[in-house]
Amino acid sequence: QVQLVESGGGLVQPGGSLRLSCAASRNIFSFTSMGWYRQAPGKGRELVATITSGGKTNYVDSVKERFTISRDNAKNTVYLQMNNLKPEDTAVYYCKTVTIWGAYWGQGIQVTVSS
Repeated sequence: QVQLVESGGGLVQPGGSLRLSCAASRNIFSFTSMGWYRQAPGKGRELVATITSGGKTNYVDSVKERFTISRDNAKNTVYLQMNNLKPEDTAVYYCKTVTIWGAYWGQGIQVTVSS
């Protein structure tokens, strides 16, 4: 069993930045991958970014050059640095991990980009 707790969301103006954190209840060193997903009102959940245990990253095209995913194995935490935020980035953001025990999701955190 793995618990994931997201933090760092909130309200920001267009062009602003936020850093989301996802703290895991277990050592993430061996986790196959960790990632961020988001779900906007009335839309399905979409992948935002993932990072493997080897550090390989993947991003959805709409956030490339603006978002950066990283992981700190010592802190059992994955981060999503979001820069130049746009209103269309408004969504509930979820952390997900894939492990040898299965896949686990966080509870989600709201990010609202509005002036």
